[in-house]
Amino acid sequence: MHRAEYLHNPQPPYPERSRQLGEQGQVLLRVRVSKDGRALAVAVQRSSGYRRLDRSAEEAVAGWKFAPARQGGEPVESELTVPVEFHLPG
Repeated sequence: MHRAEYLHNPQPPYPERSRQLGEQGQVLLRVRVSKDGRALAVAVQRSSGYRRLDRSAEEAVAGWKFAPARQGGEPVESELTVPVEFHLPG
């Protein structure tokens, strides 16, 4: 079986209030991917520690397109973990 993969999708927007407060971190999302590469379900597996960052990541990844997993050459539903980084320059 070949695993689902995330493609080149846009980085989630950095919430302005999080920037102002210096909030940074990594969100790990558990994503259920359909046979046609859509996100069927997105859930926080490990929080960044900041709800605004977690929500921004969830909303963006829910709209991403994925390369679906394949089994015997046929696309199948699967799950994968997607890390999303929020880091301020400097």
